Amino acid sequence: MTDRQMPKWSELKPLLRPKPVTVNPTERRLDKALTIADLRAIAKRRTPRSVFDYTDGAAEAEISLRRARRLFAEMELQPSILRDVSAIDLGTSILGSRSELPFAFAPTGFTRMMNHEGESAVVKVAADAGIPYALSTMGTTSIEDVAAAAPDARKWFQLYVWKDRDAGEDLVKRSAAAGYEALMLTVDVPVAGARLRDVRNGFTIPPSLTAKTVLDASMHPAWWANLLTTRPLTFASLSSWDGTVAELLDKLFDPTMTIDDLNWLRSIWDGPLIVKGIQTVEDARRVVDAGADAVVLSNHGGRQLDRAPTPLRILPDVRKAVGGDAEIYLDTGIMSGADIVAAIALGADACLVGRAYLYGLMAGGRRGVARAAEILTKEVRRTMALLGVSSVADLNPSHVRLP
Repeated sequence: MTDRQMPKWSELKPLLRPKPVTVNPTERRLDKALTIADLRAIAKRRTPRSVFDYTDGAAEAEISLRRARRLFAEMELQPSILRDVSAIDLGTSILGSRSELPFAFAPTGFTRMMNHEGESAVVKVAADAGIPYALSTMGTTSIEDVAAAAPDARKWFQLYVWKDRDAGEDLVKRSAAAGYEALMLTVDVPVAGARLRDVRNGFTIPPSLTAKTVLDASMHPAWWANLLTTRPLTFASLSSWDGTVAELLDKLFDPTMTIDDLNWLRSIWDGPLIVKGIQTVEDARRVVDAGADAVVLSNHGGRQLDRAPTPLRILPDVRKAVGGDAEIYLDTGIMSGADIVAAIALGADACLVGRAYLYGLMAGGRRGVARAAEILTKEVRRTMALLGVSSVADLNPSHVRLP
């Protein structure tokens, strides 16, 4: 029979460790987010459905996006034990300069709709983290204002080729004048993908005040208050648009663009050139031969051609074909630091994350973006340590097995 006794205060006292009270509601909300999926759940609660679905959704049946995430989920990491991982170096070289982390912030359109702090918040976090940030042609903060928001950040400008080539050339020249490091040409949008969530939600830029959105406003008052009391959304190309995003892209972008247009870009831009939207080995080799310094293996986050090739699947073959002639980056489906580690091991020089930081932005503005970067950084470091790897440069195909 077990003897029992009442505990003494001296025994109870060490066990009483009340959790510090976080006064700021945003910080309190973000502290509960331990993964990017947690940030996504918070973002979904705090953001109007049409805006969240624009960020979260993909084209048609959204098969491409699900396949990308499923492949990351099903890949197998191969650890090597009894390695000294007391010091982990997460830095790597991107375009010849050190990045403190093996990922960068991808270009995303209409960012100030997700949260009024928008691109300025994202570039500031990128500067703090020591990683590049790419501003989209369809951004809602000007090239110059983003440069002023974070003068020391590594900034890239993402370009779509417009039907109006003079307008595109003006953007390139403004980027050069504002000190942007690289130009990222996106080549997978000859026409817009069928983003059915946007059509079903009646999504416009900026959101229209209809009976449906007024009802939604009652459920998301903070988001609407921020939208209506901060400066109006403005774009490089227009002040507003009554149709869907897909209709806007079809109006602006040039479907006649070919590989020969890289020569035109080279004539107006003499810095590093990144080509984004590569989905086959043959196209990777073609654009590198045409002068690209880096390629991004990407199916546009599943937002263009549904059932497109999965970037992680083709990565090893592209690495073999390109060799050391160009850097290779990868996006689409990345939801964790382990995903980033796997891509680096299979041959990527770095990854681009988009939705991951947008979930953070919707969940808590600049602090939410910083939380997303913090989550990914911790996951990359922990995954490398558990793999027995102390440096990004030491990751290799032996660390990953694809199904």
